[in-house]
Amino acid sequence: MDRYAMLKQRVYAANMKLTELGLVILTWGNVSEIDRENGVVAIKPRGIEYADLTPEDISLVDLDGHPLESGLLPSVDLDIHLELYRNFPGIGGIAHTHSTWATAWAQRSIDLPVCGTTHADHFYGDIPCVPYPSPEQTDEDYERFTGKLIVEEFHRRKIDPMQMRAALCSAHGPFTWGKDASEAVEFSYILEEVSKICKLSEQDGAVQRLPRHLLDKHYLRKYGDNAYFYQTK
Repeated sequence: MDRYAMLKQRVYAANMKLTELGLVILTWGNVSEIDRENGVVAIKPRGIEYADLTPEDISLVDLDGHPLESGLLPSVDLDIHLELYRNFPGIGGIAHTHSTWATAWAQRSIDLPVCGTTHADHFYGDIPCVPYPSPEQTDEDYERFTGKLIVEEFHRRKIDPMQMRAALCSAHGPFTWGKDASEAVEFSYILEEVSKICKLSEQDGAVQRLPRHLLDKHYLRKYGDNAYFYQTK
């Protein structure tokens, strides 16, 4: 499995970045990345504190969740990641945290509204909060149904996962994704900050959503066909 050493290193580095950014404590999170050409997913192992994690500890599985080498068991959230990889073919990395501000929104079981241009620079609209699994789904396969509910909510609302790289799982916490593990973590960090900003904005009363023309301008100038925000596209 030496050919996957770089994949493991990237996933290890992304997981450690969560601690550096203050988005996780103890074992409260996980990051994965997929090698779509070979159908391999690398993910943080379950129940391992970040202080004890090494690149060699990162678990490798196929898209059915079967381990590809002996070693530590993958994250208990593996099936959530796999559901997203199977149904959102454009994504290459996923991050899950229980970061304070984003998790607080998830525990309110409401969408995170797009209140300002900071939010609109990165997420094209309100960040959806998806329902939690039913008692039957929880008993049958909690993690898989959690992933399915994210996918179903995006399909129901006709949300493009490449324009909305985040979801709040009701009463649980946030998931973010990107082109690779590193970008998924970046969106976790951004999500935490816009969650905090929006909540602080509510202190003196309800906040208004950003007008559509400003949402379009701020998101599309970075990610649209005629984007001009960066030095190069």
